[in-house]
Amino acid sequence: KSSNLSKHACTGIDNIAEAITLLELNNWDLVAAINGVIPQENGILQSQSEAADAAAGGSVPPPSSSSSSSSPASSSTSAFCPVNPSSRHIVERQPRMLNFRVEYRQRTIELVLEEGSTVGEIKKLLEADLGIPVSKMQLKGWKSGDVSDSTVMRSLHLPKNNSLYVLTPDIAPTASTSKNSDLQESLNQNFLLVISHREAQRDYSLNFPGSRTIQEVKRNISDLTNIPVRHQQWDGWPASASDDSMTLAASGITYPCHHLSVCRRSSPANSQEPTEECADVHMVSDSEGDDFEDASEFGVDDSEMFGMGSSTCRKSPMMPENSENEADALLHFTAEFSSRYGETHPMFFIGSLEAASQEAFYGKARDRKLLAIYLHNDDSVLSNVFCSQMMCADSIVSYLSQNFITWAWDVTKEANKARLLTMCTRHFGSVVTQTIRTYKTDQFPLLLIVMGKRTSNEVLNVIQGNTTVDELMMRLMGAMEIFTAQQQEDIKDEDEREARETVKREQDEAYRVSLEADRKKREVQEREEAEQVRVERMRKEQEDEKEAIRLSLEQALPPEPDEDSVEQISKLRIRTPSGEFLERRFLGSCKLQVLFDFVASKGYPFEEFKLLTTFPRKNVSVAPSFSYLESQHGGKLMSQTHAPLTTLSLKGFTVVSL
Repeated sequence: KSSNLSKHACTGIDNIAEAITLLELNNWDLVAAINGVIPQENGILQSQSEAADAAAGGSVPPPSSSSSSSSPASSSTSAFCPVNPSSRHIVERQPRMLNFRVEYRQRTIELVLEEGSTVGEIKKLLEADLGIPVSKMQLKGWKSGDVSDSTVMRSLHLPKNNSLYVLTPDIAPTASTSKNSDLQESLNQNFLLVISHREAQRDYSLNFPGSRTIQEVKRNISDLTNIPVRHQQWDGWPASASDDSMTLAASGITYPCHHLSVCRRSSPANSQEPTEECADVHMVSDSEGDDFEDASEFGVDDSEMFGMGSSTCRKSPMMPENSENEADALLHFTAEFSSRYGETHPMFFIGSLEAASQEAFYGKARDRKLLAIYLHNDDSVLSNVFCSQMMCADSIVSYLSQNFITWAWDVTKEANKARLLTMCTRHFGSVVTQTIRTYKTDQFPLLLIVMGKRTSNEVLNVIQGNTTVDELMMRLMGAMEIFTAQQQEDIKDEDEREARETVKREQDEAYRVSLEADRKKREVQEREEAEQVRVERMRKEQEDEKEAIRLSLEQALPPEPDEDSVEQISKLRIRTPSGEFLERRFLGSCKLQVLFDFVASKGYPFEEFKLLTTFPRKNVSVAPSFSYLESQHGGKLMSQTHAPLTTLSLKGFTVVSL
């Protein structure tokens, strides 16, 4: 504990998560992690007081050299020994030594070199031992892939113990090396390891090349089971697999398939830990557990130290199986996602895939977005890392929220996966469905980027779970560039279409107004024509009525008497308003009404015309003429219309219009 406190005093790191991250970056090599944090110059750790001493002319003792046989514990102790404050603050740093186990055919060579050495120096040492020229030698087994001879091993961040192997393709094997040739062939073969996790009662079938080490296999299983390497208890390894740095080809396992089992090692510190799988932390530990003290020494449970308490354990699936309502399934997915990975995550669309497509693709061109379909699978070892580090990154969340409609689905259960494939076939076609079906479980989660087109929907990109934040952002931005170019074309087409529709609407409105004006004009004309017809009909009826009256009056007139009639005859001459004269003989005994009827029978009815005497000029059609009639008949009042013509002694009349 005092050693840890001195290390904390040297690094100044208080956050245990940051310390664990540094250890993971340095493959759990404690010395390398601390050396990467503390500034160094020529292998000497200096403080401000050292600079002051140097300025004052003080002497600095040279760093002491250490042999290749120095143990990590002694190196760590000498590098971080307590310093008397009254003395100069100079701490000597021992060079970090790396152990290499190199296999070549039937031989195994062990080397110890400083971390500052190059790969070429290893080959020179091997050349001296094996007698193989450096130019014909290929050194394999580096975790970062093939490296050049000038690569400094410090830049590779290697653990303390490393396993390598030499290939010489240009040198044919001899009869004495047939066994080693078999080993060389095994290095290129793939081994199927069927590993049973006893607590979870689950089997994992994993393929590994023969060049992988046992340590690498254990680290992968740590990701799958959340059991740190130092707590793993294995059954099934051959007796020859005594060192975790051995390759699978040299370990003696059965080809092509070998069965193993793993469980968590029982210990007082973790006997109460839950056995269910947790989802938050993936630890990568080195086989040398001595470099990192067990947390139980400090009275702290491992699950609490690494954030693996019961609150972070998966107690329910991301999505219930056979959910009838897609919106309810998405609500459950969002709630479970938030409980596992926090509230900072993309805003998942709550609704069916069809509704999400409508929201993304079928609005106005300026409002359209890309559709991001996130497919989750709890059985994949990449799910937790992808969700916690990629989907919950602030930059990814912000970019998805601004430019995408994000829809999610869980394909862990076969029923939910079959339902997803049915939806994808209906909306995107069988090609996309077949593409999703070809992805294996360890390639999930998937992020499908879908763009809506005029006639169909196109999947621009399928992003697998084995990616980084930068790569994910670049692929999202690349899809956005393609979408933006298409969107600009759609906006242009939509604007042109709206302009055409506006012109058409204006033309239709002008045509409608014109039709309305024509209709009103036609209605006025029809009303005028109808009125004319009505007036004409009334006039015709009136004329017909007048004509009928005239004919009836004409027929009712007494016959015109002859000139030689024995009775007294009055011959009257009547001037019409047109200047014509009407002449007729009347019996002296005829009444004045007969005269009126005669005039009316000639087209001058009593209601419209008046009849005047020529001299003296008097109107015989109205009542005032009674006085005249009365004077003519000796004061006897008689009816005007019944006065005899002879009695009136009238010789001429004039018809005047009223």
